[in-house]
Amino acid sequence: MRIRRRALAAGWYPQDAPSIRRLVEGWGPPSTKATGKAAIAPHAGWTFSGRLASIAWSAIAEVETVVVVGGHLSPSSPVLVAPEDAFETPFGTLSADLELGARLAEAMAEAKLRSAPDRDVDNTVEVQLPFAGLYAKKARVLWLRAPASPAAIALGEAIHEAAASLGRRVAVIGSTDLTHYGPDYGFEPAGSGAEAERWVRDVNDRAFLDALLAMDAATAIRRAREDGSACSPGAAAAALSFALAEGAASVGELAYATSLDIRRAPSFVGYAALASLQ
Repeated sequence: MRIRRRALAAGWYPQDAPSIRRLVEGWGPPSTKATGKAAIAPHAGWTFSGRLASIAWSAIAEVETVVVVGGHLSPSSPVLVAPEDAFETPFGTLSADLELGARLAEAMAEAKLRSAPDRDVDNTVEVQLPFAGLYAKKARVLWLRAPASPAAIALGEAIHEAAASLGRRVAVIGSTDLTHYGPDYGFEPAGSGAEAERWVRDVNDRAFLDALLAMDAATAIRRAREDGSACSPGAAAAALSFALAEGAASVGELAYATSLDIRRAPSFVGYAALASLQ
């Protein structure tokens, strides 16, 4: 069996299941019902965005498989697919849904979507996997990464087609952070201080989130690429596209924050948790 081992340093998320349970319990009980088929969760270290990611995961209905879609890819990249049979997490080894993966490969080929094995260390999916062990204990997992292009929208539709062909109950988590602002990121169009914070929160991040709430994946991708308002918009677009194919009635915003809520610094990042409402 090919097992994808934990690759991120200990500071990204807790090392063991008891520590994770204590941390999540300290964040308080979820305020949403677990009924969604898709959610969007941030992927920074848990110190900064873990609470919001937990909120997003808690909104997902009980399913047989969770497809976690990450990003950090250029628009020209193919869809990346983890080739392993299982994934190491603090909750033990999570099995990949190989049958769904094979059917998805067929659906992507039918849609003329390029794909390739994902052999890189990347946080966008790995930081989500412990939440699968916590909130989706009986579910299998697929690890994908989507480019910031219309291919992400086609990917969401392909996941729906593959799941439907197998009669599989599936949820999709799209993993993205929002605006990366400040000198560390070389991005300061609104200067610094309170005005910059307001601009990120109320203008730049808001335009991207409003596109998702309007269920407009193409505009969300465009806003992110033009405005620098999301680091992995393809992941969010794939999750939204899947939700639409599943008949979602709307998308709800569950929480928003920035890293400044945890630690004041000249550079900061926005985070949000969203989920589809069936």
